[in-house]
Amino acid sequence: MTARVEIYATQSCPYCHAARGLLQKKGVDYELIDVGREPGRRVEMTQRAHGRRTVPQIFIDGTHVGGSDDIHALDRQGKLDALLGL
Repeated sequence: MTARVEIYATQSCPYCHAARGLLQKKGVDYELIDVGREPGRRVEMTQRAHGRRTVPQIFIDGTHVGGSDDIHALDRQGKLDALLGL
């Protein structure tokens, strides 16, 4: 079963697009939480991400995995597919 993925992002963020592109390439569905359109969700994101305020912030099955650089690093290390349940 594939994991539940949540991404806190904005529309104009190139790092957000890169992270979403990686997940799309892997065929993984994700919930996009647009903190640009829903600014109140940024507080929620910051709390869940242990104080990190930049976007994107990515969660897999409720666990914070970090931002775009972090998810790409997990992929390069061969660890992302297991987290995603692929």
